[in-house]
Amino acid sequence: MLQQLGLKEYEAKSFVALARRRRGTAKDISETSEVPRTRVYDAIRVLESKGLVETQHSNPQVFRAVSIDEAVNTLQSKYAERTESLRSALSGLDPADEGDSTEATHEVWSISGNRGITSRTRQLVEGATEELLLVVGHKSIFTDQLAEQLQSAQERGVNVIIGTVDEELQATVQDALSSVKVFVSELDWLSRSPLPGDDTEISRLLLADREAILVSSFTETGADGREHEQGVFGRGFDNGLVAITRRLMATGLLSVNDPEAEET
Repeated sequence: MLQQLGLKEYEAKSFVALARRRRGTAKDISETSEVPRTRVYDAIRVLESKGLVETQHSNPQVFRAVSIDEAVNTLQSKYAERTESLRSALSGLDPADEGDSTEATHEVWSISGNRGITSRTRQLVEGATEELLLVVGHKSIFTDQLAEQLQSAQERGVNVIIGTVDEELQATVQDALSSVKVFVSELDWLSRSPLPGDDTEISRLLLADREAILVSSFTETGADGREHEQGVFGRGFDNGLVAITRRLMATGLLSVNDPEAEET
């Protein structure tokens, strides 16, 4: 994880060694981390420049890692600076295509992996101005972060409606979002397909302002059987995927939006 945050292998190993020992000489660090002693000094110099290690100029020199909280805060700050620099750099790129860059409203794009799908969900929720209709097909989708985003959307005046696949999940969502309308969806095919041999499970279905749609599902991949989330995304009121989803969602919402339907 330290390497993912920008440290090289020997730097990361040296820091972990010091975090375990609290303090130590280059020899101590080398013995604990298996970093060659001649490379420890280079790694320590880098760690010191990053504010992660302190040095006692004795003979031999003694090093210690800063506290875990301080190290994490330092790395977090550096990470935030880099991501903001990246945002500025990418935003300033000259377009290679001089043609019309307007997004086509009839296109549908695929998204792979929970991280990307969660990010697009957040983008749609935070960008909504009028209405958010979310059907939660799996309990793992409804995280604390998503609950906070939906709550913030409602507080800024967005009409938030949430459907679930069963009453247990409905209760969980309603407890977290007491002022949001939560219902058990009539869309049975979200959790179980009527087609034989089709065990695909719809994980989330999100319609934002009735013109942007995100649908994702879980599939089992790999020998370990771990679930992998795949999604599709479309935008535009006249986008076919958006249009058919609006109608399907309206069918699922009938029992909570139509008083006559409720009476019957």
